Amino acid sequence: MIGEFTKCLIRRNPIFVLMVGLCPTLATSNTVDNALAMGMAATAVLLCSNVIISLIRKLIPQGVRLGCYIVVIASFVTIVELWMKALFRPEVSEALGIFIPLIVVNCIIIYRAEDFASKHGVLASALDGLGMGVGFTGALVLVAVFREGLGSGTFCGLQWAGGFTPIAVMSQAPGAFLTLGLLLGFFKWMGLRKRAREMA
Repeated sequence: MIGEFTKCLIRRNPIFVLMVGLCPTLATSNTVDNALAMGMAATAVLLCSNVIISLIRKLIPQGVRLGCYIVVIASFVTIVELWMKALFRPEVSEALGIFIPLIVVNCIIIYRAEDFASKHGVLASALDGLGMGVGFTGALVLVAVFREGLGSGTFCGLQWAGGFTPIAVMSQAPGAFLTLGLLLGFFKWMGLRKRAREMA
């Protein structure tokens, strides 16, 4: 059962393997703080929506299942958005902007609702949601570490290297595409190497 959690961290990582949820990854990974906040919000929604959808899966008519999933997801997104506004610094909520409400249509959450939670029990669905959320958060933070570190010379807002000249493009949209592309290529290369070793 714990395999449902661990497989989502690396083997089925939503960003680097499944390549879903790329829009919020590109948009909110300019700082580690933003990446962590976005990852925690998506994890909370994934976990809660997977559990509820798993509980009511046999009651939902086939023809309206996606609409029902979106209503469940939207309810949790509203709760998480209000919670974030109450607990996080205002600049973090402002930086994430529209991407918190857009969790409602985030590919990862709808994909897991349709592909997993609607077909499995509550515990497995909870572990899957938690694993996908942690995998998504880890991927976001990894992208953000490179972008913030190279683009601003900081980590979580703290200067990490004296005399370092920031590469401004890394804090902008092209830097997000460049960083994500390089990381995707790296993980693809690692996967090919692992497969070659297993076949040898």
